[in-house]
Amino acid sequence: MDGNLTKGPIMKTLIKLAVPIMASSFLGTLYSITDMAWIGMLGSRAVAGIGVGGMFTWLSQGVASMARMGGQVQVAQSLGRGDREKACGYAQAAVQLAVLSGIVYAALTLSFTHQMIGFFHLADPEANAAALSYTRIACGLIIFSFLTLTLTGIYTAQGDSKTPFVANLIGLVTNMILDPVLILGVGPLPRLGVTGAAIATVTAQAIVMSVMLLGLTVQKKENVLKGVRLFDKTPVLYLKGIFRIGIPTAIQGMAYCVISMLLTRMVSAYGAEAVATQRVGGQIESISWNTADGFSAAINSFVAQNYGAGKNDRVKRGYMISWVTVGIWGILISLLMVCFPGTLAGIFFYEPKAIETAIGYLVIVGLGEAFMCVELTTGGALSGLGKTHLCSLITIIFTGMRIPLALVLSGIMGLNGIWWALTITSAVKGILFTITFLWIMRRACYCTW
Repeated sequence: MDGNLTKGPIMKTLIKLAVPIMASSFLGTLYSITDMAWIGMLGSRAVAGIGVGGMFTWLSQGVASMARMGGQVQVAQSLGRGDREKACGYAQAAVQLAVLSGIVYAALTLSFTHQMIGFFHLADPEANAAALSYTRIACGLIIFSFLTLTLTGIYTAQGDSKTPFVANLIGLVTNMILDPVLILGVGPLPRLGVTGAAIATVTAQAIVMSVMLLGLTVQKKENVLKGVRLFDKTPVLYLKGIFRIGIPTAIQGMAYCVISMLLTRMVSAYGAEAVATQRVGGQIESISWNTADGFSAAINSFVAQNYGAGKNDRVKRGYMISWVTVGIWGILISLLMVCFPGTLAGIFFYEPKAIETAIGYLVIVGLGEAFMCVELTTGGALSGLGKTHLCSLITIIFTGMRIPLALVLSGIMGLNGIWWALTITSAVKGILFTITFLWIMRRACYCTW
């Protein structure tokens, strides 16, 4: 089987799979950073508007993860067991679910845009208008993102991470070209501002999706996606399998986002600069978490295939290699954020107050990067074992603790107290996820590490 992750040297296998995924994740980060860099030239109010609107594109990722994670894990485990027929069935169910959920999410968003943005009580009219404009476009055409995520998951489940990387690279180039043209206007083209950023992002997502679909027609190697029939009836068995794995992941992702929305509402009390800082700071931070998320996808498929094949020793060793790798990466990002916060803030902000606020965020949140990387990677490994319920439980409980902790600490330290709540809970989750995985594997293998 092409893309067989159950054989060969573990380090070489993981690197071959993980590097393109991490590169793709990094490209995703560059999408957002490029947008923020250009939007930053419009002022902190525009950045704050996109920050709020971006919350709902983030929420959509939680919904999309139901099809992506359910499809990725079930396809990988089926291939690990040598059952290609089931792998094809799960792939079709995942794609159909991605299309349906993308349409429903877009319809709901367009129907309740004002109510959704109103939740954040943006006092500044310019920031509010920017949020409305960005949300309508980015969420109204969210189906491209849903399909891109699901196709990426199924490609990865088969050990093919190169095709998604190439697709994302083409999308990034498109986004980088369109951003200055549409945001600032070039020649006879009008200055579209926030609307231009949304159009550029959606266009790039559509191109990424198209490239991955095109890959199915030009590749000669086998791919379970080639058998997908969008309008054919899918047996309930496959849908149940997708839901069993995907629903806990979706609930986890949406709960995480909702908690972040509540925190953003708390942050908005400190002004537009604070909201903009949270948005931009999150994009800088995503250099670590997007990369860790990419490695999480790699270890997810690796664990799922090897667990399906009954090769628990490879599962253990693959996890430890991944754990060390992302831990080192997280430490490097921590050093970057803590040691050079002013330089990083100066890329996106031009107002002294905004820069000062951003520096506080970067220093405090930067301390938790290694823990967050470990959390994401271990979550991918646990999901590969099919333990999505356990991942969701841990994430929801301890991410939810950010709300009361932020309330207490902000009363003592002001805005910085909210940032400390993020760092403390990230550290707790990283440690707890690691202990949980070690415990599960110890029970599964009846051996010690």
